[in-house]
Amino acid sequence: MPIIKPVFTAVATAPVSTGGAIATTVAPATTRFFATITAGMIGATETTVPAASFVDDADAPVVALPTLTATDSSNFYINGVIQQSSLFTLTTASLVIASVDITPGVPVVIEITDFSGTTSIIATQPTISAPTVTIIT
Repeated sequence: MPIIKPVFTAVATAPVSTGGAIATTVAPATTRFFATITAGMIGATETTVPAASFVDDADAPVVALPTLTATDSSNFYINGVIQQSSLFTLTTASLVIASVDITPGVPVVIEITDFSGTTSIIATQPTISAPTVTIIT
């Protein structure tokens, strides 16, 4: 007895999404730290600014610099000019600048922006249609 296989031809429409809204809130928290380079900070191959040399935005002394997290962004300025991130290393104990071409008396600024307060929610759910399948024999 022969095997008979049914053969069907079908066409379908893709589902369609309409409507929907996403609400995103960005609430960055920025902190800045200020210091002035002294001759004792300039070493043979790099300049090290201890955390205790910094003051914060309120002009309060800094005991330790913050640890950067995955949601942080940092900028570093020498004499008001932004620098490449590859030129400095930030630890809780110090800022290490990969340069000795810095004059004593020059101000340095560390700016850290924390984006951990950023949220996104689906404010309005989208409507998604079901696909239509038509079988043509």
